[in-house]
Amino acid sequence: MNNEIEIYKGLLTSIKNRVRQGQLKVNLAANAEMLAAYWDIGRMIHLQQQQKGWGKGVIPKLAVDLKNELAEVKGFSVRNIQMMVQFFNEYKELISIGKLSAAELENDTNTQQPVAYLDNPAIAQLTVAQLRDNENQAKLIVLVGWTQHTILLQKVKDLSVRYWYMQQILEQGWSRDTLVAQIKSRIHERQGTLVHNFDDTLTNAHSLWAKQTFKDPYVFDFITLATEFSERELELELVKHVEKFLLELGAGFAFVGRQYKLEVSGKDFQLDLLFYHLKMRCFVVIDLKKGDFIPEYAGKMNFYCSAVDDLLKHETDKPTIGLILCKGKDKIFAEYALRDLNKPIGVSEYELTQMLPDDLKSSLPSIEDIEKEFFEPCSSSESKN
Repeated sequence: MNNEIEIYKGLLTSIKNRVRQGQLKVNLAANAEMLAAYWDIGRMIHLQQQQKGWGKGVIPKLAVDLKNELAEVKGFSVRNIQMMVQFFNEYKELISIGKLSAAELENDTNTQQPVAYLDNPAIAQLTVAQLRDNENQAKLIVLVGWTQHTILLQKVKDLSVRYWYMQQILEQGWSRDTLVAQIKSRIHERQGTLVHNFDDTLTNAHSLWAKQTFKDPYVFDFITLATEFSERELELELVKHVEKFLLELGAGFAFVGRQYKLEVSGKDFQLDLLFYHLKMRCFVVIDLKKGDFIPEYAGKMNFYCSAVDDLLKHETDKPTIGLILCKGKDKIFAEYALRDLNKPIGVSEYELTQMLPDDLKSSLPSIEDIEKEFFEPCSSSESKN
């Protein structure tokens, strides 16, 4: 009887996977066809503008006439048609945009995730050399939605950086609003820049994942703290805004707990924040520091990682990774502190607010003035709760 139940469960799972595979194939093909059509429409308009000397005035006329002729078809506003022309001009060398078949795209997919990039970090971050290949470029482009393309075309002018954002959209499933926020925070300049010892303490594949996962600095502009704050207050604010905190950390982080208690040799120790990373398959310990990094923090984190590996880590898990978040750091100090440790640890800075340009500072109230006006100081009892 139990065997029949297991067989049935296997059949059910196979059917669900097949349905999802079919849905994914249809969605990919539809998106690729729409982008190919938009690219081709942009090409036709551009060629006529070049050959006939038509100016921008032809686009509003086309928008009106297309609405009258194809009333049931959406997406032909003046703005969208302008974006189609820009889309063609940006990628006019990639004629394979219109030639990729659903079968080819399916090779880059699986039943669980939008693209296979998620399961292979070497593919997730195509090298500069690989992205010079037109086929790779076209394949990346047609896997991204039109809404995200319009944002990238407007806000990211460097083509190599734009391809990087496309990869992140596919890997992390960024929505329109998330993409805008990440571009505004210039995440491409912060990814994989922290001081670490991953190359010496992890396998090549796991080290690659870790370097692509962590960033420096982290921007926590969603929290409000007084100028003088405690590490516990920062920790509580991050947990209170855990969804935004997870978004800043990146895809794959699952929150395990704050002040997570571990007992070692009859003594209790508490981890500031404990996460589990679903893709790297490992625990991540985060230690928050309100001041600058000092070498002693690295030894403490090495101890925490050893304890988690011994007490929490499953035999199939990868080694626990430690992340020390400081208000500031001396890179040389951090590199020396991590050099001979045997646990994988990274050191990164965090920012609580965006800095104002110097020419605006004099005309605006200071942070201290705003705090005195709007915020009551925290009592000692509140900071402990």
